[in-house]
Amino acid sequence: MAGRRHTTEEIIGKLREAEIVQAQGGTVADACRRIGVTEQTFFRWRKEFGGLKVDQARRMKELETENARLRRAVADLTLDKLILKEAAPGKLLSPARRRRCIDHVRKELWVSERRVCRVLGQHRSTQRKAPRGADDEDALTQDIIELARTYGRYGYRRVTALLRDSGWRVNRKRVERIWRREGLKVPQKQPKRGRLWLNDGSVVRLRPEYPGHVWAYDFVEGRTHEGRKFRILTIIDEASRECLAMVVARKLKSDDVLAALADLFVRRGPPAHIRSDNGPEFVANTVQAWLRQVGVKTLYITPASPWENGYNESFNGTLRDELLNGEIFYTLAEARVLIEAWRRHYNTARPHSSLGYRPPAPETAMPPCPPSGFASLHLRAGMAAEERMH
Repeated sequence: MAGRRHTTEEIIGKLREAEIVQAQGGTVADACRRIGVTEQTFFRWRKEFGGLKVDQARRMKELETENARLRRAVADLTLDKLILKEAAPGKLLSPARRRRCIDHVRKELWVSERRVCRVLGQHRSTQRKAPRGADDEDALTQDIIELARTYGRYGYRRVTALLRDSGWRVNRKRVERIWRREGLKVPQKQPKRGRLWLNDGSVVRLRPEYPGHVWAYDFVEGRTHEGRKFRILTIIDEASRECLAMVVARKLKSDDVLAALADLFVRRGPPAHIRSDNGPEFVANTVQAWLRQVGVKTLYITPASPWENGYNESFNGTLRDELLNGEIFYTLAEARVLIEAWRRHYNTARPHSSLGYRPPAPETAMPPCPPSGFASLHLRAGMAAEERMH
């Protein structure tokens, strides 16, 4: 009997037998000899099971088992909650991101891979599979980084368009994935601007319908390295988004505006309308009279309403964001060269979002593309020259 473990039913039966011995006048020692246990064991049994019946002991055992199961369930739920809380920041949409998240949770909470995979919905074979990128992943990454370095204010969509022009057969989502993985900065969105509406619900401005229908012009201010100001007259075609001319000088007056317009009218023909604000260079009597003589109608925006000249304002913002804010002009001549180079790049190479990420006036001769999707970045000669200027 020594060393043998008794069941609950056996213990209760022996205690009943000991009670009978004591009821007949026997001592505790007699009862212990009768049931075959030591006095210490007898007193321990009586303390734990004294007064219980067999069915009550069974019910107590079932309750203890249920209590242990509930404790385990609560512990499991608590651990699952901790895992989900640790993995909460960000959305786990891709297997790669889930893989990184699972490694992070295991490192922080010291839980098994099986448990974390079950909670986060990742198959263990997917978790253990080593990711293998495409053969051209490194080359594509280097080209994306190079374009982002060259054109610091371009987002991944324009970079995708430039990559396709240079020969890559690449998906926009793949470029976005590499873009975010490398920590490249996406330009901030411009704030939305309101419109000026009439009582009948129509917006106050003539919308362009074809190239040459509506031109727009405005001034942009810049500074050379010593702090002296210079002005830029920007003239664009609202329909095609093409920048027709950019005149750079220390001072620009109405005579300079007329000279720039006359040169464009000779080369391209006069537009049907021309839009501008109410600056003195644009509302001068000589300018209005000359435009009437050549048959061009003027569209002056409402004072203090620059959104009515939205195409030109957007272009000026792009010019300042991508060139003026990132270049140091030591002389006025240098400013003219760099601004003209940027204008050519804007017209012939820079992808425009409103044109399906195509340039406003692409060059007629495009470089040949390689037959496969594996390519290296090769820019056109004009773009390469512009990059050296930058």
